[in-house]
Amino acid sequence: MPYGTLRAFLTPFLMLLFRPKVKGLRNVPSTGPLILASNHLSFSDSIFMPLVVPRKVTFLAKSEYFTSPGPKGLLKKLTFIALGQVPVDRSGGRRSEAALITGLEVLAGGNSLGIYPEGTRSPDGRLYKGRTGIARLAIESGAPVIPIAMFNTDKIQPTGTVIPKIMRVGITFGEPMYFEGDSTDLQYLREVTDQIMKRIQQLSGQEYVDTYAVKAKKSGINVENSEEND
Repeated sequence: MPYGTLRAFLTPFLMLLFRPKVKGLRNVPSTGPLILASNHLSFSDSIFMPLVVPRKVTFLAKSEYFTSPGPKGLLKKLTFIALGQVPVDRSGGRRSEAALITGLEVLAGGNSLGIYPEGTRSPDGRLYKGRTGIARLAIESGAPVIPIAMFNTDKIQPTGTVIPKIMRVGITFGEPMYFEGDSTDLQYLREVTDQIMKRIQQLSGQEYVDTYAVKAKKSGINVENSEEND
């Protein structure tokens, strides 16, 4: 099912059920390369946020989502394709570099790229340290970064939950952020990433944790089912 067809089918249904409360949508440019940087509370973030953005949003999804075996795996693959997601290997090293290149290709085509700087869903509702890949994407593409705060999606669809709860979702779009400079300067990449995360934190009101979400999960913070579902 093409992206446009799926969107047209889902929009009236989801708008009626979940009544998204949207703020700042005027901050999203209607044309040109764009990076939509959001906090990440639930799988449903990737459904509700693109639902209200008036242009296609492409996400870089883990390649495992496209290679699961059996009918369930096929259904998952088709769903992710229909949602406009692109498979990438994010396991580190050269593979992470390949994911960045894919993201830059999306932006070079004048498209909108959705990204979760935390790298994975928050295990406890707090906002975690951002990965510096977003800084490289912003600097090398010249695309504006729109910070986004999602609300209630962790309550609507907690990790490991298939059937969502019916309640109102909130989405706030911040003003565009522009960055220039040396994309090979690791300290500068960290500064840019921290600026983006600070703005997301201001929009969301979440408590900020200066460590990576993956590390927090490995340390045992509310990790039930999280590793297999991220």
